Amino acid sequence: MLRKLMKHEFRATGRVMGPLFGLLLIAAIAARFSVGVLLESSARFLNLLGGLFTTAFVIAIVGVCVMSLVLMINRFRTNLLGDEGYIMFTLPASVHQQIWSKLIVSAVWFIATGLAVVAAGFILVAQQGFWLEIRRGFAEIFRHLTAYYAFNGTAFLFELLALIFVGCCVLCLEFYAAMAIGHSFANHKVLYSVLSFLGLQFVMQLLSGGILVGTNYDILVVALPSDGVLAMHSVMLTMIVSTAVFGAVYYVITTMLLKKRLNLE
Repeated sequence: MLRKLMKHEFRATGRVMGPLFGLLLIAAIAARFSVGVLLESSARFLNLLGGLFTTAFVIAIVGVCVMSLVLMINRFRTNLLGDEGYIMFTLPASVHQQIWSKLIVSAVWFIATGLAVVAAGFILVAQQGFWLEIRRGFAEIFRHLTAYYAFNGTAFLFELLALIFVGCCVLCLEFYAAMAIGHSFANHKVLYSVLSFLGLQFVMQLLSGGILVGTNYDILVVALPSDGVLAMHSVMLTMIVSTAVFGAVYYVITTMLLKKRLNLE
């Protein structure tokens, strides 16, 4: 059932994110043309047109990033906390499956958005031979990682990818938990959701600022002089685990409230 829920979720969100990625690509190409041609022209009109294209590119980047977040919030709110919740919770799917379908799809779109923005940036700055230099640069980095770090280089890459994915999931879960708390009240649900999010943010920043910094500092002070690679692995794993712990707390809050205190009226 989880696969079916994810398939439906990808279709629904893809109708929005797909065209936005297309607009971002068009805006990047237009901005690249304006930087290479229009802004170099002596004609004032062409300079103005190039500035508009560049501004549109910046707006497109901001719009895609904001829309991915807004879409993630809105899908959870309308499907599970709004009128559609009456239908969704009658499906032969558990609350866990409902949450995970939203969570995985949202995390994938966050990562895809980041990759799209990076690709758009490459298009903007690309010049003749640029992609060849990029390929050579990545090949050189890979060669150094293989030559000097071997297993550690691959491990660092997987740790970074894991941290990004876990971070995206935790971001979603923080919004889910805040909305679940807000919608457990009979009135002023949006207000309570916003206040809950601010409260969760305050607690998370307080705990992460105290525990994580102190833990990572101890690791670096003790291990870095003797084994810097081991220290960096320890820091990365600490960040992954601690982020996952926050996510687990948000997940428990969300599932418990959806099961026992959800107010759809």
